[in-house]
Amino acid sequence: MRKLILLATLALAAAVMPSAVAAASPAQPAAPAAGPTASQLLAKTSSCHQISNGKYKTDEDVSGRTVAICDANGAVFWKADMDIDCDGQRTTQCNENTDCCFQADTAFHQTDGKPLNAAKLPYIVVPSSSGIWNFESSGLQGGGSCAVIFNGKVEYAVIGDTGPEQIIGEASYATANDLGINPDPSNGGTDSGVTYICFKNSEVSPIEDHGSAESTGQDLATQFVNGN
Repeated sequence: MRKLILLATLALAAAVMPSAVAAASPAQPAAPAAGPTASQLLAKTSSCHQISNGKYKTDEDVSGRTVAICDANGAVFWKADMDIDCDGQRTTQCNENTDCCFQADTAFHQTDGKPLNAAKLPYIVVPSSSGIWNFESSGLQGGGSCAVIFNGKVEYAVIGDTGPEQIIGEASYATANDLGINPDPSNGGTDSGVTYICFKNSEVSPIEDHGSAESTGQDLATQFVNGN
């Protein structure tokens, strides 16, 4: 009889214990917010307070200048095309054979001193400083945080390279690939529909850490939407 009572007690305890443990376990933290949607970001770029002294061309062989740099609270933005930047570290995707204009360096470097890896790291290109616009005067710098929007998608990238003084609209192989744009440096890119939002006085550290770029960008993009 004692054995039967003991067995029954143990069975009851086993049945109750899982629910008791579950009740005592702390709640799991909520997943972090993914940041604003493409539509929310684009809604804040519907009008332009131009701060550039004139406008940029989107390509060397284009005669018209159509792209202005626009100022906003906490950011600057522009709407352009996307050419493919494959400069930096030599990779299967980016080298002298895949890109006629390949250069084995980028304006800004990884923390180990090496050029950036265009095939791996989402980054954008800003025009070199000129009479049209000096990106540093707007609070932008190498490693600065940017949101790139195309076809309903948002990619968080860093400022990784500088380009010609008169041309705008360029990003790395990895940026294009993540946005669903053909990343091939010889025939890829897109002629229009890309919005670049770069956040003032921001920095992703280390510059090559895309996870940090995403978390930093999401936070700053949320502030941008709320503040404009």
